[in-house]
Amino acid sequence: MSSAAISFISSPNSLGFTHVFPTKTNPTFSCRVPPLKPPSLSSFFIRIPYGSFKKSSFYTSSKPFSPVMKWQDCTVQMEIDVPASVAYNLYSDREAIPNWMPFVSSVKVLEDKPDLSRWFVKYEAFGRNIEYSWLAKNLQPIPNQKIHWRSLEGLGNRGSVRFYPKGPSSCLVDLSISYEVPQLLVPVASLLQPFMENLLKQGMDRFAKFAKSSSSAR
Repeated sequence: MSSAAISFISSPNSLGFTHVFPTKTNPTFSCRVPPLKPPSLSSFFIRIPYGSFKKSSFYTSSKPFSPVMKWQDCTVQMEIDVPASVAYNLYSDREAIPNWMPFVSSVKVLEDKPDLSRWFVKYEAFGRNIEYSWLAKNLQPIPNQKIHWRSLEGLGNRGSVRFYPKGPSSCLVDLSISYEVPQLLVPVASLLQPFMENLLKQGMDRFAKFAKSSSSAR
């Protein structure tokens, strides 16, 4: 059996080899391979069409973005044994509200701007001394039917008091308040709403007695 010999010849620019067959004629075949180039860095990367992936962001998240501040709503109603006009006039006197609202320590109407009033809250609850204030603006009322307001600075809140006649000598009073939960009370926010509703009910009960006594004195 015949055998073959292969010899390699290399140079800086090319690589060659010679194939020799040990026959009588001893033919020799030579072949030169082009120089080998090192692979480029781009060959190691897979190209991905632009836009195949999107950067994650809380703006594009499936969960809706929620603001940091938390608001709560409270509404209480009570039928009072005075005409709607009497209840309306009493509640219109903002500086008299501390007489029946347990957590309001004082209200001061600004002399130069009677539609503005400064409110102060002082109460002890949840093991804390709670003290807050705000400047409120009275919005355009509907005589004998509706009083409403919103805060301009300080503790954020807004609300309304509506008066529904139930007869010549009685009415239904509807008090609705929305307020921003103070940062100090965020840990007890779940308890704050029923607590506030209870305070508003106490205030409404006091108002019913206050209105009744005021009406009897006239």
